[in-house]
Amino acid sequence: MGTRKSEHWRRNLAVLWLGTFIAGMGFSEIMPFLSLYVDDLGTFTKGQLTMYSGATYAATFLVIALVSPLWGKLADRKGRKLMLLRSSMGMAIVIGLMGFVTNIWQLIGLRFLQGFFAGYIPNASALIAAETPPEKSGNALGILTTGYVSGNLIGPVLGGILAQVFSIRWTFLLTGIFLIIVFFLSATLVHEHFTPITKEKQAQAGSFLKQVENPTLIIVLLVSTMIIQMGNNSITPIISLYVKQLMNNTGPITLVAGIIAALPGLSTLLAAPKLGEYGDRRGTQRVLVFGYVFAVLMYFPQGFVSSVWLLGVFRFMIGVSDGALFPAVQTMLTKNSPHSLTGTVFSWNQSFQALGSMFGAMLGGLVANWFNYNGVFTFTAITLLLNFLLLWWLVPDIRHWRSQQAN
Repeated sequence: MGTRKSEHWRRNLAVLWLGTFIAGMGFSEIMPFLSLYVDDLGTFTKGQLTMYSGATYAATFLVIALVSPLWGKLADRKGRKLMLLRSSMGMAIVIGLMGFVTNIWQLIGLRFLQGFFAGYIPNASALIAAETPPEKSGNALGILTTGYVSGNLIGPVLGGILAQVFSIRWTFLLTGIFLIIVFFLSATLVHEHFTPITKEKQAQAGSFLKQVENPTLIIVLLVSTMIIQMGNNSITPIISLYVKQLMNNTGPITLVAGIIAALPGLSTLLAAPKLGEYGDRRGTQRVLVFGYVFAVLMYFPQGFVSSVWLLGVFRFMIGVSDGALFPAVQTMLTKNSPHSLTGTVFSWNQSFQALGSMFGAMLGGLVANWFNYNGVFTFTAITLLLNFLLLWWLVPDIRHWRSQQAN
């Protein structure tokens, strides 16, 4: 099995990088236009439009948070590749159907179903984690991270072009076609060496926390995923408005806001593989400590800048901390949980990430309302600092990071 793994893990990584790139691109290309699409589906007041747009956005993340653990259990029983096929084909059909809706409730219903079929990216991460030699897992997960980050970067631009040339409805249909391509790539080129676990064995073993050596570490890492994602998404609702304020309502505000929003993804793309490789050599704990300290130092000044270009520099640097934090958390989850539970652990990770997306957008709007845009960056920095202190207190390995070497 070890020989077969060494033959296949690189091809799996290449295929799933492309799959997560297309999936990330497909999901992100429709996000900027959801509220415009909602507006086309009826005659709404400003308040109704805001409410329906929020419900349309939140429905998917709420369902992801609820159902991901169930899919994770199934992944550990039936295999991660099957979950990749379920997700890509299900999403292709659901997103394609969004191009045919005639009212807001049909759209919200399909967004609900989209959350039910979600899971391609975490299952790709779980498969790579399970099939890659342990000494290469940090680097492999770092490279995989660049796949969906790249897709998320290109998606809104491609979506804008498609919506402009064709229509928003055609954007949904074309996204569905992209996801069918992902399905066939995953079905034909991904190899998994999987030993099924029976439902009875799973029931006998009890909850996954009872089966891990250090349940406190797993819980803290999952909460950390939520807080890191919450920090990222707390900025999303206000970044374009903050750019507008810094530019004194003059100039190419939309263009500049788009560039500022894309900068963290660009630096994550550059930093994640190198930081993952460093973590494999010197210890993932070092990368995690660096990511938190660097993020806090980069978030605080963003609320006090007077130049949009300086904001751009700090936003670029935030991508470096993302490239450290997300793969490092995933690598530590992999190394501290049994091989048979990889799917379960990564699905819980997706649940907490979805909760972070939901809470981040909600809290970002609230904090901006109470303390202006500047307060959102300070709030995010303080939240990440508290998260780091929680890790430092509850996880001895983090405190001893200087002496840790890669496992």
